[in-house]
Amino acid sequence: MYEAKDRIGYITLNRPEKRNALNHELVADLKQAFTQAESDVNVKVIVLQANGDAFCAGADLAYLQQLQKFSFEENLADSNHLKELFLKIYQLKKVVIAKVQGHALAGGCGLATVCDFVFAVPEAKFGYTEVKIGFIPAIVLVFLIRKIGEKQAMHLLLSGELVQGNEAMNFGLVNYLVSKDKLNETVSEFAQKLIKNNSSQSMALTKQMIDKVQSMSLADALAYAAKMNAEARASDDCKKGINAFLNKQEMIW
Repeated sequence: MYEAKDRIGYITLNRPEKRNALNHELVADLKQAFTQAESDVNVKVIVLQANGDAFCAGADLAYLQQLQKFSFEENLADSNHLKELFLKIYQLKKVVIAKVQGHALAGGCGLATVCDFVFAVPEAKFGYTEVKIGFIPAIVLVFLIRKIGEKQAMHLLLSGELVQGNEAMNFGLVNYLVSKDKLNETVSEFAQKLIKNNSSQSMALTKQMIDKVQSMSLADALAYAAKMNAEARASDDCKKGINAFLNKQEMIW
């Protein structure tokens, strides 16, 4: 599930026989893996990937049937379990890249949505299909609206349509389309650029600010931004970076 190599933490979905469908155990394993990756001092960037043909097909259907027998309190606890995973990824202090080598559907599309970058093969399909089975994309819609805006999110969430390739990029679900034979190499190269060129502290604080300012008024957001700006100027990373720039030295973070 978790492996660290060359300052990249790899978290791998490994239920290929179930198309990496989500159940309680897998969600728990992912929460633990992201906690481990975030605290790993030898890791700067995290890649979420999957074994098999699918990235993640959403909730395990057998598990969904089991949930129908749960009480409201039990279902609420299970819903919070998934919410905590999505929130953990979204607010993680380290950059998270989703490497999508196959279809990402429903909850699986939600997993990709909460990552910071999405690299996908052109043939990978994305979609929130919950409305087609009488369910709702309740948790992911909170993140999706933030990521791509209400109009685009409404189209995907209400239609339940599957999109792929350039259409997925146009909706804002994917950052980069890469052929399957180049996917591993391209993601690794991109991660290494972030690792070598960018300050960990700067990336973490920028992620934190993107999360927080969206729920603030304009005045509060700007006051918070000014405070963060002032604090960042006094940080060791900023001093090192500016010094290297002024002295025309290459800065390797």
